[in-house]
Amino acid sequence: MSAIEFDQIVINNADYLKPFAITLTRDNETAKDLLQETMFRAFANREKYNAGTNIKAWLYTIMRNIFINDYRRKSKQNTVLDNSINEFLINSNQLTVTNAAESNLKMKEIQQAVYQLPDIFRNPFVLYFDGYKYNEIADLLKEPLGTIKSRIHFARKLLKEQLTRF
Repeated sequence: MSAIEFDQIVINNADYLKPFAITLTRDNETAKDLLQETMFRAFANREKYNAGTNIKAWLYTIMRNIFINDYRRKSKQNTVLDNSINEFLINSNQLTVTNAAESNLKMKEIQQAVYQLPDIFRNPFVLYFDGYKYNEIADLLKEPLGTIKSRIHFARKLLKEQLTRF
């Protein structure tokens, strides 16, 4: 495939990338940046594209990987942008202090609320909270799958009413 043919195919499929970029970033300007970076990487790596394969899937993969890498990079930086005139970067860890006591109290209150639920709702909810899937809970409790889903839903609803301040 010639470079001109490749460029034309990539440009024709660029419109399909815009909604995906917006879905990933949830911000129009960031989506434009992501789209631009994807197009740049596609053109820069044209020799890695296998002619005859799905170009859309290749472009989506490039975009998704760029988004994931940027997300990981930003989460490791732990910086906050200051909106002052000079726009300094401030290390957010210098100003925060963890308070384990407060979170422990909240967890105790949540656990207490869970164990105050009626048995019919508490048992499936605790199993679900422990990581079991709906069908595994249904097998363990020998109940229909719909019943288990309903009981977990009602348990959440009751907990939400009891724990309104969280």
